[in-house]
Amino acid sequence: MSDVTIASSLAEIEGQEAYELLVTASLHLLPALTSIFLEAMALEVAGECQTYNGRITSFVILSCAVAATGGLLFGYDVGISGGVTSMEPFLEKFFPDVYTDMKDSNTSNYCLFDSQLLTAFTSSLYIAGLFASLCASKVTQAFGRRASMLLGGAAFIVGAALGGLAVNVFMLILGRVLLGVGVGFTNQAYFTGSSAPLYLSEMAPPEHRGAINNGFDLFVGLGILSANLINYGTQKIHSDLGWRISIGFAIFPATILEFGTLFLPETPSSIIQRTNSLQKATEMLRKIRGTDDVHAELDDMIAAGNVSKAARRPLLTIMQRKYRPHLLIAILIPFFKQMTGITAITFYSPLIFRTVGLGESSSLLSTVITGVINVGSVVVAMIIVDRVGRRKLFIVGGVLMFVTHLMVGGVLAAQLGDHGGISKGYAYMILVLICVFTAGFASSWGPLGWLVPSEILPLEIRSVGQSMGIAVALLLVSIVGQTLLAMLCHLKSGVFFFFGGWVLIMTVFVILLLPETKGLPIEKMDQIWREHWFWKKVEGVEKEGSAPSAVRD
Repeated sequence: MSDVTIASSLAEIEGQEAYELLVTASLHLLPALTSIFLEAMALEVAGECQTYNGRITSFVILSCAVAATGGLLFGYDVGISGGVTSMEPFLEKFFPDVYTDMKDSNTSNYCLFDSQLLTAFTSSLYIAGLFASLCASKVTQAFGRRASMLLGGAAFIVGAALGGLAVNVFMLILGRVLLGVGVGFTNQAYFTGSSAPLYLSEMAPPEHRGAINNGFDLFVGLGILSANLINYGTQKIHSDLGWRISIGFAIFPATILEFGTLFLPETPSSIIQRTNSLQKATEMLRKIRGTDDVHAELDDMIAAGNVSKAARRPLLTIMQRKYRPHLLIAILIPFFKQMTGITAITFYSPLIFRTVGLGESSSLLSTVITGVINVGSVVVAMIIVDRVGRRKLFIVGGVLMFVTHLMVGGVLAAQLGDHGGISKGYAYMILVLICVFTAGFASSWGPLGWLVPSEILPLEIRSVGQSMGIAVALLLVSIVGQTLLAMLCHLKSGVFFFFGGWVLIMTVFVILLLPETKGLPIEKMDQIWREHWFWKKVEGVEKEGSAPSAVRD
C-alpha cells in the first residue's frame, strides 16, 4: 500500500473511531519507545572506549526522567497552539475577524488565517521566554539548576490556568506570556539553545550523553504528540470547553515538574562551580556513576570549575578570541535550527493542512500523524547518534528537508491558486512530504540542535553561552511565529523555497565548518577547535602557538 493510500485511508476514518484508534496506538507506542530509549542508553559506542569509570544508574535514569518532564511541557505548549487556532469556537470567541475571513469564499487560500493578533497568541510565549531566559541565567548561576526549574514549573502552572480560564484576548495572551516565562526558566536549566539539556549533559556519562540528551527531545516530541491527540479529541466538542481543556491540560505535567524537581539533586559540576564542597561533589558523582572510582572525572570537573570561577565576567570572557568558535557555534546552530521551517510545522500545521483543502478534523488528524513520525524519528536518532556521530545526521537530515521543501513548494505553485481547491491526491502528497520533512528534522536538527551547543561550551562560559543561544533561538522562534502566516499570504508557495534555501546554507555550513563531537568528554572539548582546519585560525592557535603538537595538523 502506498503512502498516499495510507494517508487517504486514515483521513477517511470517522469521528470517535479514529480517535480511539490513535489513542490505542499511542498507548502501545509509549512503552515501546521507553524500552528503546533504555536500550539506546545501554549501547556500547562502536570504536570508542569509556573515558571514565561508571555506568548508567537507576538514579541517573530517574533524575533525567523528572528533568525531561520540562521537555514534555515545552512540546505540549508548542503543539497545542496550532490546534486550538484552527478550532472554530476558539476563533469565533477571540478572533472574529479571522473566523469571518475563513468563511468568506473571496479570501485567498493562502490568507485565510493572516492575522497579527492570532500569531501574537503563539509568538508571545517565545518573546516572554526570551526575556525570562536572560533573568534565569543569573538564577541558575547563583542558585543552581533546580532553582530555575522550580520557578519555571510555577510559571507553567499559573499560565496554563489563566489560558484555560480566559474570557478575553488579554487574559489569553497573558497566560501565554507566563508559559513563556516557564519556558525561559526551564530552558535555562535544561537547554543550550532552544534545547540540549544542560542538566542532562552534566548528569550523563560522556559515552551515553547523546542518547540521554536525545531522550529530552523524545519528551518534547511526546509533548507535541500529546497536544495533537488532545486537540483532535477536543475539537469534537463544539463549544468553548474543547479549547479550554486543550490549553488547561498543561497544568498536569507542570505539577509533576514542580514537585519532582524538589527531589532532584544538583549535578556535581554545579556543586563545584557554586561551592567549595568537593566532598559533596564527590559523593554525588559516586552516586550517579555507581562506582567509588571517580577520581579521573572529578579531577577534570575540578579543573574546569577552577577555570570557571576565575572567569568573573563571563560575558567579557566569551568574547575572547579563544572562545570565538564556541560563541559562533552556540549562536549559529540555534539560528539555523529555527530557519529550517520547523516552526511552520509545529505551530501551524493544522492551518497549513486546512489551507490545502483538508477539513478541521482531517487537518488535526494529519497533525497527529506528523507527531507520531516526529517521536519515532527522535527514537532513531537516540539509537544511532553515538554511533554514527553528529555530522552525518545533520547532513542527511538537511538533504531530506531541502528536497521536501522544494517538492512541497513545487506542488503548491503548480496546483493551488488563490481560489479554488486542490485535489485530495495532491493534498495527501503534501501530507506525506511533510511527514518526510518531519522525519528529517526530528532525527537531526531537532535533537542535535540542542545537543551540540551543550557539548562545546566550557564550564566557565556555559551559563552565558547557553543564555545567548536561548536568546537567539527564542528571538527567531518569535519572529518566524509572528510573521509566518503573513509570509504564507504574501509569498504563497514561495515560503517553502525560502526555508529550503536556508536549509541548503546550513547543510553546507555543517559539511565545511562543524567538527565532530561524538564521544569526547565535555571537559576536554577544546581539542576539536585546535584540530579543525578553520576554527584553529579563528581561535588563534597557529599564531599563539597554544595548540599541543599532538593535535596540530
